[in-house]
Amino acid sequence: MKNAQHSARRQVNRLIRGGATLLAVGLVLAACGSSGPSAAKTGGDIVFAEGPGAAPNYIFPYMGCKYFSVSTINQFQFMMYRPLYWFGLGSSTAVQYPLSPAKAPVFSDANKTITVTMRGWKFSNGQVVDAKSVMFFLNMYKADPGSYCGYNAGFGIPDQLANATGTGNTLTFTFKKSVSPNWILYNYLSELSPMPQAWDRTSLSAAAGSGSCASGAFGAASTATSCKAVEAFLDGLAGKTSTFTGSLWQVVDGPFKLTSFDSLGDATFVPNPTYSGPQKALVSRVLLRAYTTTNAEENDLYSNRLTIGFVDPNVLPGPAASLGTVGPNVAQLRTNYTLMSGTPWSFNYAPINFSPQDPKAAELKPLYIRQALQESIDQLGLVKEVDKNYGIPTCSPIPPNTPASISANIPCAYPYNPTGAKALLTAHGWSIKGGVQTCERPGTLATECGSGIAQGATLSFSMIWSSGSPALDTTLATEISSWKAIGINFSSLKSSFNNVISQCNGGTFQLCMWGAGWIYAPDYYPSGETLFTPGGSFNPGSYKSTEMNNLVLQSVTQDVPLTAYGTYAAKQLPVIWEPNTTATAEFSVKLKGVMPLNPLQNFMPEYMHF
Repeated sequence: MKNAQHSARRQVNRLIRGGATLLAVGLVLAACGSSGPSAAKTGGDIVFAEGPGAAPNYIFPYMGCKYFSVSTINQFQFMMYRPLYWFGLGSSTAVQYPLSPAKAPVFSDANKTITVTMRGWKFSNGQVVDAKSVMFFLNMYKADPGSYCGYNAGFGIPDQLANATGTGNTLTFTFKKSVSPNWILYNYLSELSPMPQAWDRTSLSAAAGSGSCASGAFGAASTATSCKAVEAFLDGLAGKTSTFTGSLWQVVDGPFKLTSFDSLGDATFVPNPTYSGPQKALVSRVLLRAYTTTNAEENDLYSNRLTIGFVDPNVLPGPAASLGTVGPNVAQLRTNYTLMSGTPWSFNYAPINFSPQDPKAAELKPLYIRQALQESIDQLGLVKEVDKNYGIPTCSPIPPNTPASISANIPCAYPYNPTGAKALLTAHGWSIKGGVQTCERPGTLATECGSGIAQGATLSFSMIWSSGSPALDTTLATEISSWKAIGINFSSLKSSFNNVISQCNGGTFQLCMWGAGWIYAPDYYPSGETLFTPGGSFNPGSYKSTEMNNLVLQSVTQDVPLTAYGTYAAKQLPVIWEPNTTATAEFSVKLKGVMPLNPLQNFMPEYMHF
């Protein structure tokens, strides 16, 4: 998700969205590197650890937010299905045109028109990855935008498109008004995924292309009807893991093909011999291993059963010196593994439920209550004590190490101050009764509880978070204890990562946390239309603000820095900012072709060898 797992969508991801959408604490940021030497040894298996409770659970690249995670997109789908433009290599988050099925887009007519030329790569069944295969995704997007997690109502593609056409290897996008080139490339062209004609059908027995989604005119009513029927068929299969190795999904344009996938989430990939990209796989297989807990995965590391895995920061014997560096490795792992870390293109947060349907929404609406929650979190202490310095405090949605051309540094608006937090509640008419803050002065004056809060209302809330990570458990237990100390009580529920993502999108909660926030992938520009606008595709707390909308719109239409948007978000607390844990990944000392951890959490095993 861009859930930072997605990427999670929108790391987020979405971003990355992600994606996505991106994502559970401790998920591996997979390494990628440059091409191995010509004499590199071929063969062997790379065994890669999935995040605890975060096994891939959807195979079709056109997916909703409950599937939009790094584990499903960056570390599973991307191995088989390549997006129109590839981003990230080594420590870079930039677009990589040589790794993309399309050449660099050409902007004209005051940035109202974009021309894209495909390279002519091929799917594994021989079909050319051409303009029609991109129109397949785009026509489906236009027909049913709400079913794709990258959709942001009123923004970008498809809503700002006046027309789109594709013939041969040439695509032409015509926008209703001028667009920011970097924003459109990094957040919208980045999310288009070419799809094979073999998927354009409404049943397994139907002929490839018979669904008429790819061939229809963009925006036509008949195209919408066709695409919705095709989408319904594909969606019905895509969430059933038993279909993952069926012939339909074996038509790929990425460097690998899936040969097995079990009910636990274990997967086996083999090289795609017809991959058209510049780097062919050098290993024999890539094996993904599923786990329900961090401890189970770490046991496989101790037994040297993994090539790439991770450790929870709490098991490391010493801290990192600074962000992106590593401290001492676990003694039992030093012989077989190299510990690596990196700076994520993400931020961490806990969504707040502002939905009017939630019975506790009124108590979370006043900014001063959210401020009290935020000021009770000792982010620096948590990073130091729980994460062993493998982390960084989050103060806004702007990722760490963002270039100054994108945004200035955003300071923390509400640093740790539990005494001030408690005094803030007292000043607004609350007092502790029976261990919980209780409203004594209802009303809307500056010294009263606030609109919609009745006398006797209490600051008692519920929270759901992702199970399986001791570091996350410790972090949230510490926060709940700190909140309780100032009279704000939380009941808690832990569930699997995938279930928490689903619950955050429509469940009942006051705070929700899947573990590692939002990675900006596969929407890589850290603007806020996805997260903090009413039409955003990943706004699980239903946050809305006219001023926020205006700042987001300004930042994506006028090509201005994101500083004003980031500063407003820091002060207004649309979410609770949380410590952002960085990767603590273990790589086998035998593995070659490994470079710095990619901030987008891409997994590119085609560059690795033994």
